[in-house]
Amino acid sequence: MNNLKTFLSALVRYGRHLPCLVLAGTVVGCAGMPADKADVRARRIVSEMTLPEKISQLHGIEDETYYRYVPPVSRLNIPALHVANGPCGIGPAGDKPQKPATAMSAPISLAATWDVALAYRYGEIIGREAKCLNEDLLEAPDVNIARLPQNGRTFEAFGEDPYLVSRLTVSEIQGIQSQGVMANVKHYAANNQENNRLKVNVIVGERALREIYLPAFEAAIKEANCASIMGAYPRVNGYFCCENDVLLNQILKKEWGFKGFVTSDFGAVHSTVPSALNGLDLELPSGKYFGKNLKTAIASNQVPLSVIDEMLLRRFRTMIQFGLFDQTPKLQMLPVREHGLESARIAAAGMVLLKNDRATLPLDAARLRRIALIGPYAVKALTGGGGSSHVIPLYTVTPLAGLQRRVGTNVSVNLADGKDIAQAVALAKTADVAIVMVGDNEGEDHDHSLKLAGNQDKLVAAVVAANPHTVVVLKSGSAMFMPWVDQIPAILEAWYPGEEDGNAVAAVLFGEVNPSGKLPLTFPRQLADLPANTPEQYPGVNGEVHYTEGVFVGYRHFDAHQLQPLFSFGHGLSYTTFDYQNLALGADHVSLTGISKAPLTVELEVANTGRRAGEEVVQLYVGLPSTPEVPQPPKQLKGFVKVLLQPGETRRVHLELDAQALSFWNAEKHGWFILPGTYQVMAGSSSTDIRQKGEFVLDP
Repeated sequence: MNNLKTFLSALVRYGRHLPCLVLAGTVVGCAGMPADKADVRARRIVSEMTLPEKISQLHGIEDETYYRYVPPVSRLNIPALHVANGPCGIGPAGDKPQKPATAMSAPISLAATWDVALAYRYGEIIGREAKCLNEDLLEAPDVNIARLPQNGRTFEAFGEDPYLVSRLTVSEIQGIQSQGVMANVKHYAANNQENNRLKVNVIVGERALREIYLPAFEAAIKEANCASIMGAYPRVNGYFCCENDVLLNQILKKEWGFKGFVTSDFGAVHSTVPSALNGLDLELPSGKYFGKNLKTAIASNQVPLSVIDEMLLRRFRTMIQFGLFDQTPKLQMLPVREHGLESARIAAAGMVLLKNDRATLPLDAARLRRIALIGPYAVKALTGGGGSSHVIPLYTVTPLAGLQRRVGTNVSVNLADGKDIAQAVALAKTADVAIVMVGDNEGEDHDHSLKLAGNQDKLVAAVVAANPHTVVVLKSGSAMFMPWVDQIPAILEAWYPGEEDGNAVAAVLFGEVNPSGKLPLTFPRQLADLPANTPEQYPGVNGEVHYTEGVFVGYRHFDAHQLQPLFSFGHGLSYTTFDYQNLALGADHVSLTGISKAPLTVELEVANTGRRAGEEVVQLYVGLPSTPEVPQPPKQLKGFVKVLLQPGETRRVHLELDAQALSFWNAEKHGWFILPGTYQVMAGSSSTDIRQKGEFVLDP
């Protein structure tokens, strides 16, 4: 790895694009101008615009130079809007060609950290680099629920649980926007498969929509004050997302009070008049519907000019609040080394130790002489998935380089790509330990099988038969089947580790980092066990996909049907052990009035009973009263906290349950309600590893 050489070559290639914009030495957050003053200024600008100028600001342009870009209006000092994709780091952006940036570990890996502070830092890093590359709007985060693990963009989001996804969403957006860059939460809404994504009609019930698929978006708007939101490709209950009055006008803008602006996914617009009237504010990447067609619709009085003005007002006001109408650029280099080290730290924190029989891990370099590094994902760094979120890394650290750096010159690390299984077996037989790296490479535009491609399953089985001291490192963007799971003593889920792949994986394998990741989605044993397991549910029939599983998504479904997953939601081992004791609730009985005014406290003791310092994610689940009319899952995640404990240390953990945690959506009355009855409270290390239980009664 040669950071300086890589960075300098990028600087020569991309010239002016690598500086960073700074105001008086400090990056400005979203409080660049108070909302009321920004509104007055934006209204004045809009009032001075000609109709052609207004039309030019309602869509992007696409040519050999620009793609994610809205041109400026120099006469009125309206700046250009530069847009970059960014769930995994800075991807394709407004200026061509794509520029290199820090390739972060995949967002599914960030989700596996269960760490809101790291989510904020992740947002800070990609927000700072967006500012460094002169981007104004970052298309991130992707918060779509992992309804099914086959979704090609599972790696790009935060997993299957709406509470976990919401907490990470809020923190990452706050991190992005702290750098003076507008976040663009996506894809709104129910964009849960790539198969037929451009046309599929998602039929989803009101309760499931509100409890499963909308909470992260609502949190992004209400808690994180996200600047913008992206309308998705599919139809939802008959209407395309970018012309969906219920989603955009009624829920987003009226009910949630969203003051920012709505952009389209690229090519997700299908009309002019319905899209304009039903809540879309900016068409991307070009003006197929919001260009000449919109001008004609205005002239024929199909779209009032007041609607156009409101669309412009929303974007200009937001940009003014972020200081984007006034800032003077100053140059600053991308912090290559700093962000590279941070990316490695976050990647390692997200790795999940799935299995560790006989304390196979961590490895001890002092006891090794030969390591066999085997497999298609051992050859080079896996920096991320494919599609519009792909990042061109500033540098990469290969698995071989990372391992060799960790073990030093006294241990030989021999590499085989695994194409020739006989060769791999021969190498494994000569080694003290065989490390087999297998995985997948998900991407946009297509879903994927949960079976490892090619000969990977045969490779793993052959290697462990040759050398029982075999460790599997799985680099996947989602759940995968493991027919060899019973034969392998140690399995580490490393996800897509980003540009620091080799260093991050080696740090966990050799114990420099004690793994603390927990699965943000369930790993099934077979497709039939998944909630969406019929053609009508997925991939759909005659262009429609029916979410008939309702709220029973992910572990909720497995619990309700008493199905044993391969690995549970929330599962993740450590090189130390933890004990849970003495769960105590703030009250045995609470009233509806009381819970509405103050949360119920939940406390318990967590002790590190092992010999290493380690972090444990304490997970709080609640079982709501279930009725035939409103069936409830046996448990739902309603809180979590990550604690660092030294060997022998015990800490009292404090969590809270508020009214929202006890609420369900009543589809008949179209609102949130709480039922009186007995509520189960469960604390544990995963959704199936419950260590402490309690209950309380909610009185009418």
